[in-house]
Amino acid sequence: MRFEPLRFEHLRQMAEIEKEAFDMPWTENMFIPELNCADATYLVGTRGDEVVCYGGFHTVLDEAHITNIAVKSTQRGRGIGKFLMSALLAKAREKGVKSVTLEVRDNNVPAIRLYESFGFRTEGVRKRYYNNKYDALIMWLDL
Repeated sequence: MRFEPLRFEHLRQMAEIEKEAFDMPWTENMFIPELNCADATYLVGTRGDEVVCYGGFHTVLDEAHITNIAVKSTQRGRGIGKFLMSALLAKAREKGVKSVTLEVRDNNVPAIRLYESFGFRTEGVRKRYYNNKYDALIMWLDL
């Protein structure tokens, strides 16, 4: 697998992975503005023409907010998420980021464990953030 910058041809497969991974998935059209956003950085993990995973963040001054991170359902449990997060954090460091934040659904135990393994800590909660039903943990990491 190799990581490459987000390109238009990735969007269809990314939208399919979004549907597998999230209750409120981003659509292809929602990703289009990310292609030309100066503050957005996305990495797409591919094997040949297949999108296996992707993740992205927006930078504001010296902070990064992870907007999306997902692994294709058939590829989960193989350490790909950890590989992807490592690549995203390396890219954030290259951009001079000092701290990283993200939201994760409070019952998404595999994701929470992944983030905690990188040193993310829960700093707050957004009540009923997902589908006006589930809470989001607000997690932060100091680089």
